[in-house]
Amino acid sequence: MEQQGPQVQVTTAKAQAKEPQVQRQPREVLIREIVETLLLTLFIFWMVNTATGRFRIEGYSMLPTLEEGEYVIIDKLSYYLDEPDRGDVIVLHFPNDRSRDFIKRVIGLPGDHVEVADGHVTVNGVPLEEPYINAEPAYTGSWDVPEGQYFVLGDNRNNSSDSHNWAYLPREDIVGKAWIIYWGPENWGLVSHYPHNLS
Repeated sequence: MEQQGPQVQVTTAKAQAKEPQVQRQPREVLIREIVETLLLTLFIFWMVNTATGRFRIEGYSMLPTLEEGEYVIIDKLSYYLDEPDRGDVIVLHFPNDRSRDFIKRVIGLPGDHVEVADGHVTVNGVPLEEPYINAEPAYTGSWDVPEGQYFVLGDNRNNSSDSHNWAYLPREDIVGKAWIIYWGPENWGLVSHYPHNLS
């Protein structure tokens, strides 16, 4: 019995020796983690803003497709990988004042012949089916789209500043493809593009 006392004391001492030590994280490591988190956040923010943009609809030139006061997300990357197509809804720099941005629909591609007559639009002699317009155009005209340029019209044909009165849109003035309506809430959804196959 007298020998058990020291053994218990030794065991207790060993148990105490094995208790984990609480180590404080070095200050440099904490600062590094904060900096890494901030840099990652800034990188993600930069990537999102490089790939997309936001545009507020002002005016009524795209009725009934887009309404005054709606906000649209723009896909800025699509046209780095592919060219704009007939029927695409795009955001563009107004060629006569590049500080202003408009939103229109692509009607004519480089090399196309566009004609508006008798309330209808034809491209290369093919009448376009246009269920998206607000009303038939009341104007007439014909245009041969130069290389590197596009012919664009608003869906509200008779209340739109577009190629029928300021001619062609240079390729470099195209900002991106309208993608999603994210405000107002009642109109959330994808922007309605309408491909025109002339064949």
